[in-house]
Amino acid sequence: MGRFIILVIALAAIWLALSGYFDKPLLLGFGAASVLFAAFLARRAKVLDTEGVPLGIFPGILGYMVWLTFEIGKANLMVARQALAVEPKLSPRLFLVPNPPRSTLGKVIFANSITLTPGTVSIDLREDEILVHGLTDELCDEAGLKAMGERVAKIERGQA
Repeated sequence: MGRFIILVIALAAIWLALSGYFDKPLLLGFGAASVLFAAFLARRAKVLDTEGVPLGIFPGILGYMVWLTFEIGKANLMVARQALAVEPKLSPRLFLVPNPPRSTLGKVIFANSITLTPGTVSIDLREDEILVHGLTDELCDEAGLKAMGERVAKIERGQA
């Protein structure tokens, strides 16, 4: 029941933040109905487990998201510099990065973080490593990606 309530609160907060309707009772009612219906469907589909509503990664994931946003911004500038260069110094290559997270959720967060970062794409998720495509040598920072994976592993252990 706790996961159901947390899901309802999270969905309601997202709905309010995205819709911006705080003063229209009819729309608030429709929003509440849609949130409850979505939560009911999630409960009926039996996806309110530790993977569907991962409570163990909070509040660490919030700090990670802030850090990742800055990393995405830095990588964005590097890619933009190459895109605007008269003679871009592209050196695409594939490389393997260690995969420190142990849970499926941690591995997915790590692989998605790599793909969200401009200039890098997770190609293959293996048990102990991830195959990554990098656009330039600067973006193929294996040590930086390893540190990213260690941050995710720290979050999944609840130490962040």
